[in-house]
Parts: sequence; structure tokens; C-alpha cells
Amino acid sequence: MAYINQEQYYTNNGVSPQDANWGSYQYITLEDIVNNFMLMYQGNNEIIGNINRFQVVFFAKRAIQELNYDAMKETKVLEVTVDSALRVVLPPDFVNWVRISAESNGVLFPLSENTQANSALAYLYDQSGNILFDQNGNAVSPQFSELDLARINGTAPILFVNPLSPYDGQYGWCIDDVWYFRYGLNTEIATANPTFTIDKKNGVINFSSNMAGYLCVIEYVSDGMENGNEALISVNKLFEDYIYAAIKYSIINNKAGVQEYIVNRARKDRRALLMNAKIRLSNIHPGRLLMNMRGRDKWIK
Repeated sequence: MAYINQEQYYTNNGVSPQDANWGSYQYITLEDIVNNFMLMYQGNNEIIGNINRFQVVFFAKRAIQELNYDAMKETKVLEVTVDSALRVVLPPDFVNWVRISAESNGVLFPLSENTQANSALAYLYDQSGNILFDQNGNAVSPQFSELDLARINGTAPILFVNPLSPYDGQYGWCIDDVWYFRYGLNTEIATANPTFTIDKKNGVINFSSNMAGYLCVIEYVSDGMENGNEALISVNKLFEDYIYAAIKYSIINNKAGVQEYIVNRARKDRRALLMNAKIRLSNIHPGRLLMNMRGRDKWIK
């Protein structure tokens, strides 16, 4: 990795964006990792003989992906506005969500996930109840299914008023002049805030009807691949030795004729370096522990 002076770090030599190098020293790029491995860990006098660069890149990417899933937990934050369709497309590098919030008056309100289906695929039918197909033989679907329309329109229960009825003052649904009531509370969605459901297959987040027009903040875990650009893919330097060990183990483990004790030693090195890096990155600081311990004798009124 090439070192930069302070002017380059703070101002990027006046080139936009000026914040391009901020915080960069704590990371090492995939390009540097692969170059270092090719120089130091493979060759005629090493356990790993001559190997193609694309193999090192592949195993390095897999190691970084596993770190993002398991250890680093570095989240990305995306801000979007929910439109009238109550649907937000997932980011292209989305792997899993951490928290989804709605912004109101400068305050973020975490939203609850509704595991019940609130969106579905529907087909169009003719008057005889047969599915309609296009010229390619694919079933024709409407823009929104009935389930989607109910979510978007926010078909909410209304108050039943009849002093002579035991249901007076209860919320229900009036369908064709007939009242229907539901007993029991679904605590999963018993909240004044909007709810959401993530449709991973279609790559969207579906929100409840009261989310239209809100500013949504999505905190999510990425695979860290940055569209495959080796110069942009980076990993914390605390994991650098683990990446080398993971590449080494993957190459040895997939190579024919390697003694088992060599494979086991490489596996143990990889595991030990991962545990060490996790401990370092956990950032357990005595001062932080002390601050928490100071509050142990507080009186709770």
C-alpha cells in the first residue's frame, strides 16, 4: 500500500471528492492483499507453488465476504423516500438488514418487521376463469394484486357504534352491510409506527399504508464486493493476516497430493487468526467498561 502525506489525506490534493482518503489508513484494499500474497506467500521455495492470480483473487473475495457476513458487521446506510406504491428497491449489495427506520421531524423511529405476507403475485383471468397468457405463453399479471391493493389503500377497521350491541365501541370491518370482528391482538404488528416486509426474491421492501411519503433509512450488511473493483474492495487491517491465512488454506485444501498435516496446520492458523482479529475488532476498552460499572450503584426510583 502506498503511503500518502497529510495534505493528500485531508484534502485529496484539492481534487474532488476531498474526503476520498478520510479513514483509509485503517483499511487495506483487495488489490494490495492479492499483490502481497503473490509476492510473499507463493513461489518455488514456498509451500504454495506458482499459482495463477485469478485463483488468489477468488479465494480472497470469498474470505472477505465471509468476514462481512460474520465478523466485521460494518453496515451501510441508505436514505430513500417511500413512494405511493409503498415499495423500496433493495440496494444492489444488500445481504441482510440491520435496522429499518422512518424519519419524522429529525427523529428516527425503528420499524417492526411484519412476517405476514403483504404482497403477492396475481394472474389475470377471462370470464370463464381461465388464466390469460401473452404471445410468449407467459401468464399475464396485473400491476398490483388484491393483497397489494389492500396494503396500499390501507383498508383499516372502523369503529362500530351501537349502544344496544355487545360490540359497541369495537373496531371491525363492514362488508356488504355485514359487520365482522376479529378477536385477539397480533402483538407482532401492534405498533403505531409503520411495518415492513422484505421480499428478497423480488428485491423489494413492502411497507404498510401509513409509510407513504416518509423518509426511510435502511441500515444493512453488504458483501463488501463493491461491484468487483479490486481497488475499492477493502478490509480492516486487523483482518489482513487472516485473509492471507484463509487464501493459503483454501489453495492447499483444494490441491491434490498435499499431506493432511499441512492442511490441518493451515486450518488451525486460519481459525486462530480469525479469533484474534475478532477480539481486536471488538474494541473492549477498560475506560468503557469502567463507565458502565460506575452506574451499577444508581438508585432506581
